[in-house]
Amino acid sequence: MIKSDEGFLLSKFKYNENSIIADFYTKTNGKISGIIFGGTSKKIKGYLQVGNFFHLNINSKNDTKVSSINVEIIKPYTPLYFNNQKKLHCIISAMTLIKNLTSENEDNKNVFDSLENFFLELDKKEWLKNYIIWELTFLKYIGYDLNLKNIVEKELVNNKTVYFVKSSTQKKIVPNFLVNHDYDKVDLVDILKGITLVGNYMEKNIFSPNNMKIPSQRSEFINLLQS
Repeated sequence: MIKSDEGFLLSKFKYNENSIIADFYTKTNGKISGIIFGGTSKKIKGYLQVGNFFHLNINSKNDTKVSSINVEIIKPYTPLYFNNQKKLHCIISAMTLIKNLTSENEDNKNVFDSLENFFLELDKKEWLKNYIIWELTFLKYIGYDLNLKNIVEKELVNNKTVYFVKSSTQKKIVPNFLVNHDYDKVDLVDILKGITLVGNYMEKNIFSPNNMKIPSQRSEFINLLQS
């Protein structure tokens, strides 16, 4: 059976001399995997960049065999950022999270739409702030709502509102922009606090309970921001 769909390339690796196995997040079928025959050829490999958007013809013979996928490029998002290492690592971080935290053949229109929005936000001045908000939104769509607005406490420090969450052992500062998304006074210190806080939440509540490690691609992205 051949199905047509559209999707973002999440990952790829070489299968044999001429082919690759690729993961896509699609509009109507969710995350799918399959073999792209000839995927290492000069004609195709140039646009098989993680993050690019494709039209897909998916040939599924039965449930026990890997599908074969024919691809046609619709929008080459990733090459727009070849000269921006931070944004390239951001793309890879986002795609890896979706690959690791979504189920095969389980569609979720909200996740697909969030990917389209991800690339719109990447072109904006406050793209780093928007990426962290995107992570929180994605987590909500897959059933992990951090819901910071309902759990933070606040206090005035030097006439400024400071948000925090408190446990029996520690008190963690929450950057204002994670509670108030319209907050625009965001610097790199706030960005790093925010991305670390969200990462700690994912590690504690998602990855560790499922015997998984938080993707190295996300850690590499953070390291690049700190350099």
